[in-house]
Parts: sequence; structure tokens; C-alpha cells
Amino acid sequence: MTTSTIPGASAAPRSHLRARVGRAAVATGGGLLFGVLTNLAQGWLPDTWQQLPNSGAVWCTVAFAVGALLYRHERPVQAALGGAGAEAGLVVGYYGYAEFGRDGAGSLFFPLVWLGLALVAGPLFGAAGWWWRHGRDARRRVAGLGAFAGLWGMEALLYAIDLHHIPEAYACLALFVLIPLLMARDHKERALTLGTAAAFGLMAYAAVIVPLQMVSG
Repeated sequence: MTTSTIPGASAAPRSHLRARVGRAAVATGGGLLFGVLTNLAQGWLPDTWQQLPNSGAVWCTVAFAVGALLYRHERPVQAALGGAGAEAGLVVGYYGYAEFGRDGAGSLFFPLVWLGLALVAGPLFGAAGWWWRHGRDARRRVAGLGAFAGLWGMEALLYAIDLHHIPEAYACLALFVLIPLLMARDHKERALTLGTAAAFGLMAYAAVIVPLQMVSG
């Protein structure tokens, strides 16, 4: 008995695998580059604005963008993995440049803390970006965009309450409001996204910022 092989049948899975690996490499490499840029930006920006590039909201924007733009034809789980790669790349790029391009990164404690947070936040915001851009379910679109906007609400609370950097707090608050208004699909989704963002921002501040302030203080 002989078996016939369909031409190209084995090539298609290999091509699909290469495409996935390529997207993961782009996500991780982009995160690595952006990590270096955020470190550099701290020296470029004036005064208290120097902390903004190193904020959780700015870093999670990379994972959100990866999920929204890089994984159009994939499932959200792939976008989540891409987000994890992007966030891990950010940590390595930021602290790698601090170690070899500046005066040293110091203790491994904070790099490991941020790497742990990156492996949690990266998949969440990679999937959130996919849900917002490609999701057919309005609830997931609202949840994804609301989580992204809520990050800026969390940062606004951090700058206003803990750091007392009021101009930066207003800038983050503006993004907290503008993201739902400009990126949601209709008035109903805008209103729901704003409410979701407010709830997420408060929960994230209580769950992440407060413990980090206790540890660093």
C-alpha cells in the first residue's frame, strides 16, 4: 500500500510556526529596545518628569500595543505570550543598560521584582490589547481598554498621593480620560470603559502600588 502526500501540507505548519516565532522575536526585541529607551529618557526629561518613562503604565502600553497590532490573525493566548516577551524584554533592556551603560544596576532585588510583575502584567495587557482591537464581544473590548486606561488612573493616584508630582498626575489623568473617549467604538462603550477604568485603577493602586511603597519604604 502506498500513501500520497498533499503538496505543501507539511510546509504550512512550519510556515505558521516560523511566523509565530518571528512575532515573538519582534515583541521581545521591541521590548528590549524600549527598555533601553526608557532608561535613556530618564536622563533626557526634566526634573520630576524623569520618573514617567519608568512607570508601569508606560511599560504596559508596550504589551497592549503588541497584542493589538502584532497578533491580528492569532488567538488571544498568543497575544498574551507576546505581551510577556515584550515586558520581559523591557526589564532586561532597562536594567541591562543601567548595568553596562551607566553606573550599574545595583542589587538584583528590584530587577527580579519587576521581572515577576512583567510576567504577570505582560500576558494580561497583551490579551487586553487583542480583546480591544480584535474582540467581537463588547464586554471583552470594554474590559481590555478599561484595564489599559485604568493603568493611567493608577499612575495619576501614585503621582498625586505618594509622590506629590502634580503636573505628572494631571498628565496621567488626562490619558485616563482620553483613552476611553478616543479608542472606544461608541458612546455606550465609552461610558462603560470609563467606569471599568476607574474601578481597575483603584484596585491596581491598592494591590500593586501600596505594597511596593511599603517594600521600598
